[in-house]
Amino acid sequence: MAGPTVVWDCAAAGVSGAECRLPPPCRAPGADRPSGLVGGMENQGVPPGPYRATRLWNEVTTSFRAGMPLRKHRQHFKKYGNCFTAGEAIDWLYDLLRNNSNFGPEVTRQQTIQLLRKFLKNHVIEDIKGKWGSENLDDNSQLFRFPANSPLKTLPRRHPELRKNRIENFSKDKDSIFKLRNLSRRTPKKHGLHFSQENAEKINCEIINEDQENSVDNREISQKDVEEAWRYVILIYLQTILGVSSLEEVINPKQVIPQCIMYNMTNTSKHGVVILQDKSDDLPHWVLSAMKCLANWPRSNDMNNPTYVGFERDVFRTIADYFLDLPEPLLTFEYYELFVNILGLLQPHLERVAIDALQLCCLLLPPPNRRRLQLLMRMISRMSQNVDMPQLHDAMGTRSLMIHTFSRCVLRCAEEVDLDELLAARLVSFLMDHQQEILQVPSYLQTAVEKHLDYLRKGHIKNPGDGVIAPLPTYSYCKQISAQEFDEQKVSTSQAAVAELLENIIKNKSLPIKEKRKKLKQFQKEYPLIYQKRFPTSESEAALFGDKPTIKQPMLILRKPKFRSLRY
Repeated sequence: MAGPTVVWDCAAAGVSGAECRLPPPCRAPGADRPSGLVGGMENQGVPPGPYRATRLWNEVTTSFRAGMPLRKHRQHFKKYGNCFTAGEAIDWLYDLLRNNSNFGPEVTRQQTIQLLRKFLKNHVIEDIKGKWGSENLDDNSQLFRFPANSPLKTLPRRHPELRKNRIENFSKDKDSIFKLRNLSRRTPKKHGLHFSQENAEKINCEIINEDQENSVDNREISQKDVEEAWRYVILIYLQTILGVSSLEEVINPKQVIPQCIMYNMTNTSKHGVVILQDKSDDLPHWVLSAMKCLANWPRSNDMNNPTYVGFERDVFRTIADYFLDLPEPLLTFEYYELFVNILGLLQPHLERVAIDALQLCCLLLPPPNRRRLQLLMRMISRMSQNVDMPQLHDAMGTRSLMIHTFSRCVLRCAEEVDLDELLAARLVSFLMDHQQEILQVPSYLQTAVEKHLDYLRKGHIKNPGDGVIAPLPTYSYCKQISAQEFDEQKVSTSQAAVAELLENIIKNKSLPIKEKRKKLKQFQKEYPLIYQKRFPTSESEAALFGDKPTIKQPMLILRKPKFRSLRY
């Protein structure tokens, strides 16, 4: 039985012919198929932009169809070609997802099965008889194959008139954001947001006129100026961290509410957790008590709490039910695209970038949401690291259970997306590991806003015609080095510290001679190479104590007497 021919509709997927990763002519399943993870998806990343979850779906399905090994199988005394078993598909896709930076090693086998069921429902695959549309797929030897039609999802295309209106509205938003006189004097190339030439000339004319009138007098700062400064600064920093030319496709400026940022920055406890003025927005008391109980287990389990078998599971189920019943995820539907785009920074060499970007994005949340997120992440992080925590699930470890349970209540789309569960699990896993850094208040942001307001108040201007003011606070990163360089630096730094310790022993005048000799002998035993480098000869060692080197006399070699025979 010949294998089905695959028709790849690049245009339907929103991919141009130049961007199509498959070599022409478009291949059929199994034709010229290299082994391993085809297309190097584990090293590729979907760039930031709108509908990133849909583009990730297309990336996964493309890699799966191109790389899944096909062969002949026998079932019910019949032979079928170009097919695979459910178990084979689970094994291959499981490795693919775990090696992909968008999903990571936290992906479970059960999540892989769920994704394959969605493949069957969306006709990415079909059973050997051509049936699809259900989610009837388990980890067994049932046979499946690829259908002839394209599995790629069509990216939504905005109507030209709607896009024109959006651009016009975005320009108006930008004008309102950057209308702070001194904050808007940087050229568009420097801050990466695009003005038209006509608007730029108009702004420059206004700046020159205003500068001539107000070059000396200080300007009074209004509350609106303060709010716009917060919005401006956080957008500039976010754009710089993400390294994008524009935030237009990631977030709408109207979504940035300065009041939320200011509240999250200032109304915090000593641990950085948001304190709500309106207690009706806070978590119920019984939820807070339950979370505190599990976060501090077993220390918090005093004599007043029940001690029956399974008590911890009941408390955990109570907390999970509360968060899963919330009408909206903690990161809100509004910021779904923003956080999904940051998921593409979650790679080992970009870990610092991801932490800083998430730190800023979490400041955009409404204060009640940020507080719930902080308390939840603190609880599940402590629980996953607590070796005394009883087993809360028969088949899952504590960490996997935390991710599986709470990922959906942290991130999900208003319109169901097939990769929601995997994307949310990846984000929750990263938040758990770095929650202390991500959910703390960044002090540099407050400093940057104060500096901008000071520029605005004092009118510091140089050469008004070119529109340049004191530079924006810059964001820089440490230079990346190779693993070999890191190991060499680690060794050299350690050796320098040990050599410094030796010098301290040598120069310590309050140390008795006998004790100093003892410590040096111990040091020589532990670090012979460093000791030999410091004291290459016995003379240099003796000079430390003012002793003359002892020269051992050569031993006398006595000739053995010859015994003569008694016989003559």
